[in-house]
Amino acid sequence: MTARSVLLAGGGTAGHVSPLLALADCLRREDPTVTIAALGTAEGLESRLVPGRGYDLALVPKVPLPRKPSADLLRLPRNLGAAVRAAATAIEDIDADVVVGFGGYVSTPAYLAARRRGIPIVVHEQNARPGIANRLGARFATHVAVTFPDTPLPRAVVTGMPLRREIALLDRPGLRPKALAHFGLDPQWPTVLVTGGSLGAARINAAFEASVGALRAAGVQVLHVTGQGKEIEVSAARDGEPPYVVVPYADRMDLAYAAVDLVVGRAGANTVCELTAVGLPAVYVPLPIGNGEQRLNVSTVVAAGGGILVDDARMTADWVCDNLPSLLRDSARLAAMASAAASVGERGGDQLLADLVHRAARRVRR
Repeated sequence: MTARSVLLAGGGTAGHVSPLLALADCLRREDPTVTIAALGTAEGLESRLVPGRGYDLALVPKVPLPRKPSADLLRLPRNLGAAVRAAATAIEDIDADVVVGFGGYVSTPAYLAARRRGIPIVVHEQNARPGIANRLGARFATHVAVTFPDTPLPRAVVTGMPLRREIALLDRPGLRPKALAHFGLDPQWPTVLVTGGSLGAARINAAFEASVGALRAAGVQVLHVTGQGKEIEVSAARDGEPPYVVVPYADRMDLAYAAVDLVVGRAGANTVCELTAVGLPAVYVPLPIGNGEQRLNVSTVVAAGGGILVDDARMTADWVCDNLPSLLRDSARLAAMASAAASVGERGGDQLLADLVHRAARRVRR
């Protein structure tokens, strides 16, 4: 028997929303009659992406879990209580028989509401180092799924990252002509994708903004996804110069991946898993704040030779100009890096996680 009604909890950034949507799509492909709803906040990326994908979104208040004593800590019981009640309403509205959480602000109230009602919980942790919400949820989850094998959560099963179908099945060479045309890029130039994820990365943006002229002079074409509200001003290419295309957000990341030879970006789990799944070499610049999970996320692919690790402080215009053109001209090295990246990629994470959801549903019915 398969799950009949599933509530998915996760939001804030693409790192939570993308695997949520990938699982939702997988469950719906298996059974078009399954009831699926997502839990999120009004401020998060999910408020646009979830309804845009055709799924209902139930809203809960955003309740950060303070890491240090603060006024937020004093308000936590009241705020968390309101969020748990909102999550409970969402569970009841669809008569959910499984709750799946992906971490972040939204998952904690979902886990607590599901536990009180005896509803099975499946936790998916994207990062090599789990966050607070999933460390809590894993204590009483029916199943715990992780993206990376060394993630320290109890009873964890490695499923990899649930990826969108258009990424998991991407034929980069076959889609390349369409992808180049979509972004206004020229097939004659080696091409790099620069991205800081859905929120952008100020350090990376600044390094490349200061390198536009040097990259054009070196014959390097750039697709730069800056993040919403973080666009940079770049002059139009003159005759004979490679384009430098700036967009705030790319809804078609499959086309972005198909268009380029190399990626420079952060090391969020979703980015790492997408790039290894499609076999793209990358320069990874881990976020220097937080709990260090981004550096751990890339340890496997960097060790395999599929990526280069650059500290955030070293990601400057000098680094870009000194290293990127020569790397893009070395087709043999790029091919070896692409093969190494693909060797550690997982394209079937959505199905592996869906199988755990169905097992959880069968368990409760017994």
